[in-house]
Amino acid sequence: IFFFFSVFNRKTGEPPLINGWIPYLGKALIFRKDAFKFLLDQQKKLGDIFTVHIAGRYITFIMDPFQYVYVIRNSKQLEFHEFADKMASKTFDYPALSKGNFPDLKENLHRIYQYLQGKPLDIISDHMMKNLQDIFEWKCSQATDWETEKMYKFCCSVMFEASFVTLYGRVPAADGHKVISEIRDKFIKFDASFPYLAANIPIELLGATKKVRKELIHHFLLRNMTKWQGGSKVVQARQDIFEKYEVLGDYDKAAHHFAFLWASVGNTIPATFWAMYYLLRHPEALAAVRDEIDHLLQSTGQKRGPTYNIHLTREQLDNLVYLESALNESLRMCSSSMNIRISQEDFVLKLEGNQEVGLRKGDWIALYPQILHMDPEVYEDPKEYKFDRYIENGKKKTTFYKAGRKLKYFLMPFGSGISMCPGRFLAMNEMKMFLFLLLANFDVELVENKAVRLDNSRMGLGILLPDVDIAFRYKLRS
Repeated sequence: IFFFFSVFNRKTGEPPLINGWIPYLGKALIFRKDAFKFLLDQQKKLGDIFTVHIAGRYITFIMDPFQYVYVIRNSKQLEFHEFADKMASKTFDYPALSKGNFPDLKENLHRIYQYLQGKPLDIISDHMMKNLQDIFEWKCSQATDWETEKMYKFCCSVMFEASFVTLYGRVPAADGHKVISEIRDKFIKFDASFPYLAANIPIELLGATKKVRKELIHHFLLRNMTKWQGGSKVVQARQDIFEKYEVLGDYDKAAHHFAFLWASVGNTIPATFWAMYYLLRHPEALAAVRDEIDHLLQSTGQKRGPTYNIHLTREQLDNLVYLESALNESLRMCSSSMNIRISQEDFVLKLEGNQEVGLRKGDWIALYPQILHMDPEVYEDPKEYKFDRYIENGKKKTTFYKAGRKLKYFLMPFGSGISMCPGRFLAMNEMKMFLFLLLANFDVELVENKAVRLDNSRMGLGILLPDVDIAFRYKLRS
């Protein structure tokens, strides 16, 4: 009786509820199958605001991008950090920070993100550039003629190692590459289970995932990390903070370090793949980006080739408008993050145009930017890759419109407001540098002519993975 009663028992001002006929699950299965299509269908039927019952949770979706700002600025009543903390502590196996056993730890860790902005960002970006060049040079020494590899595997191997060494330092073993590739293989196994862990499925039901997670965390025990040489200030600062909390066990600290690694590469690797894939699929895009890269090297008097060290300032990276536009376009097409907030009390959320939404304590509010990214009113032919979509008169284009009105938010691959990814500037730099070095030093082309599609199993969780890998080949540019 309660089940049917809850369908109709909506208070005044609450959005229409889509409940589903299966108790507890609600619309979870249909949502998981294709969230994008499901949400568009509901929007056509019910308008821009509606609540969906998904696996015991009531999630109110705000579909109109002009209303996003009212959700984002309401961080007092609409909280994010506690939800993220609970999810991360379960996924990465450390005690939740919000339990009160770790006074100020959350704030202290948050403060450390200053190392990923401004001057400190330049330092860590320079290290990343150097490490990427070392890895490309090592790849070159093996590629005398055309070398064929799988593209996702290639991006994963280069980006994982460069990020690992930049953040945590070099592994002094005789073959550091081998040690890091062993960690990477475990990481990929764990990462395959990430969507299930995020969906609250007990790790015990996920085969070897628990064992793999434990092995990964052990790599980050202090006795192992102290052997690595030349790590970053951001990781050192995190280490120093953890040492101040005696209640944190060695395993817990290691689990925090592992979570930070996942946050650093979990989305950057697939995003790098898509940027490279779309460039190789579109010769005119590839030519324009390469031309811009060659021009920068010429104008700064730098030589290309694996034995030359290329140095790029942040300003030079920022001025590569075609590279940035191509990267933004692939992010628009492959990102699928759900921006979640949780209502801290029963309250009325005031929106534009005198609209009001009644929310209950514990309700989730969600923005789903993929709908915006694929909106034909904002982006003409949204399913088509247009590498210069974010360029106007040779400069960066930052004005996009819907219904004749300028949008404040038009591209949101990194979340929004309090849930915005603190590492987004570093992530953008890393991907640009990868593409810069790849196109400066190599001729690259696809070997297979098959379409790679988005794998929807990570819908709502960030960058979608490809459904298959694809072969490409590369050789040193003459």
